[in-house]
Formats: sequence, C-alpha cells, structure tokens
Amino acid sequence: MMGSRSMIARIRSRACDAPYIVTQAVWSRYASLMLVRTTALHGIVTVELLRGDARNALSRELIAELAAAIDAVARDSSARVLILCGEGKSFCAGMDLKAVADDPIAMGEMLRALSRASRAIRRLTIPTIARVQGAAIGGGCGLMVVCDFAVTHAESKLGYPEVDLGICPAVVAPWLMKKIGAGAARAMLLAGGVMSGEEGFRRGLATHLVAENELHAAAQQLAERLAKGGPLALAATKHWLNELDGSLDDAIADEAAEISARIIAGEEAQSRLRAAWSSTRSPQ
Repeated sequence: MMGSRSMIARIRSRACDAPYIVTQAVWSRYASLMLVRTTALHGIVTVELLRGDARNALSRELIAELAAAIDAVARDSSARVLILCGEGKSFCAGMDLKAVADDPIAMGEMLRALSRASRAIRRLTIPTIARVQGAAIGGGCGLMVVCDFAVTHAESKLGYPEVDLGICPAVVAPWLMKKIGAGAARAMLLAGGVMSGEEGFRRGLATHLVAENELHAAAQQLAERLAKGGPLALAATKHWLNELDGSLDDAIADEAAEISARIIAGEEAQSRLRAAWSSTRSPQ
C-alpha cells in the first residue's frame, strides 16, 4: 500500500503541470503505435483499438500496444480523461486465441499480458470511459468493466462465454466482482453466454445506455464533464477507491492470470476451442 504522503505528492506533481500540453516524448510514443491510435484534445485522450476487420479481437501485438498506450497516458501530465474505444462495428470481441491455436503457452502469456494491461487502466489517476458499440465479449467485456464508466447501446452484445469454451474467466473475475458485486458476478460467470446491452446495463455492466447513433456524443459529453473536475481531487479519489476495493493488489491479479493460463492449456479448453474454431472463423 502506497503511503498517503507519497501518493498525494505524486498526484499533486502531476496535477499542477501545465494543462492541455502533450510533451513531445509522450506524443512520439502515442504516434509510434500501429494497432492502437491515440489522440488528445483539451485533456481528453482517446485510445482506439485498430483491428476493426477482426472486431478488435485482442492479439498479442494489440495487447502490447494497448499497454504501451496506457503507459503513455499515465505519463502524460496533460491528460484529464481517457476514452477507450474500438474502430468499426465492435468494441472488442475478446481474445484472438485462434491466432496462437497451436501454442497453449502463448495463450497463457496473452492472458497474463491482458491482466497487466487491465491493471494499468484501472490504476490511471484520471477517469476512464469505455465507449462500447457492437460486441464486448470475454476479455473485451473485461476491458469495459475495468473502466470507471461504460457507455453502450441496447443492441450491443456483452458477456463472458469463457466457461462455454472450457476457459476459466479468472482474469476478468476480480473486475466484474468490483463492478456488479460478488453474487451477481458469480451468476454471470458461471452461466456464461452473452446478453444485450440493455440487459447488461440493467445488470450493472454499463453505467450509461444511449441510442447507438448517440454513442460518440454521449461519451464525449461525459468526458468533457469529467475533465472539469479537480485533477488532484479526482486522482486522490480514484486512488482511495482502488485501495478500498483491492484494485492495487497484484497478488490476486497475478494468481488469477496463472489460474486462467493453466486451465486454457488443458485438454478441455483446447478441445472446445478447436471445436469452436472449426464451426466459425470469428475470433473467440
């Protein structure tokens, strides 16, 4: 647990920097990525996944670039709000495990990398918004719920079908429990499957439900509102909320990633994944 004095000093140093100026070093880091596009305007930073042709399924390369983008946001003293989104028709259709179909060890490494990236998003000192259209499935739904806010529409498809594929959703479980509570998360993860955005909103996965054609405007309006808050107060509040709900506990997250990695390498998961891949070309 970080000492309160050092935490406040770090936040104050960040908050007192000149607003709305992106340093050249940070901007160069943003601009160098190929699968993630980052833009910044008036303190609102948008990180967009760029695998729209694959419904933004999370490949090893995409997870690595997402982590790099989030690291750059964390070091950008001008950032006030993050919007996480995906190009095309879907936010994120989950892990692109088919890309490493012959390498269960690589699958486990992807799960560990996603766990680390999710923690980095959670620990940003600025408010975070997921702008969710189309599908947010499995790891994609995990990215959605790790954000402070999620804006979606009634027709989107949300959920955690991991158990249907023989996969243990341990990586996403901690964030889902913090989002909707232990009992509701237990029922959702054990049942598997997906649900509509409207049902997901009712069950607490999303904080805002709007018409699909209003999604961009609603997320931007929320970001502009949040950007008006005191940076020091917001950062201190986020840090304390993370302390209270255990979001700063690496031991639990590391253990969850190891459990998921071990299960996905087993025959049950591998046989179910092969069966799923033989029936569809869509990323799982």
